Amino acid sequence: MNITKDAAVTITYKVTTPQGKPLDAGSMAYLHGGYDNIFPKVEAALDGQAVGFGTTLDLAVDDAFGARDESLVRTIPKAEFPPGVKVGGQLQGLGADGQPQVFNVVKIKGPEVHLDGNHPLAGQALQFSCKVTGVRAATAEEIAHRHVHGAHGHQH
Repeated sequence: MNITKDAAVTITYKVTTPQGKPLDAGSMAYLHGGYDNIFPKVEAALDGQAVGFGTTLDLAVDDAFGARDESLVRTIPKAEFPPGVKVGGQLQGLGADGQPQVFNVVKIKGPEVHLDGNHPLAGQALQFSCKVTGVRAATAEEIAHRHVHGAHGHQH
C-alpha cells in the first residue's frame, strides 16, 4: 500500500543538527493527510511512497519546531513551585493566550525557578532522516481522533 490521505504510517527516524550531531531517534506512527501529526515537509516527502522508502530532509527553523518565542520564558518564585519537580521536569501552566501550555524547568537559582514553554529544539534547523516501516488504512476511530492508536501512536 502506498502512503495516501488517511493512511496510518509507521517510520523509524533520526533527528540531528545540520552538522550531524544526534538529537533524537526512534519510531513513531502518524496519520497521513494534513492532521499535523508530523512536520509538513516530511509528510509531503512521504506522500505516495511505500514500505522501505527512506529519505533525509533538511528542515529550516520554520519547517521544524519554529522560532523561539521569548514570551514563553518565565521566572516564578520558588515558593509557587510544586515540591518534587526538578530541572528537566515539566509543569502545566497558561500561555500568554490563556491556553494550557507545558513549561520545561530549565534552572532553579536561589528563590527563582526559570521556565521555558518553547520546544527544546525551537529556533534550530534540523536534519530529519526516516524510513517507512509500515503503511495501513487508518480506522474510522483514528481518523475521527486525528491520530494513530496502538503501537508507536497515541495510547488511550
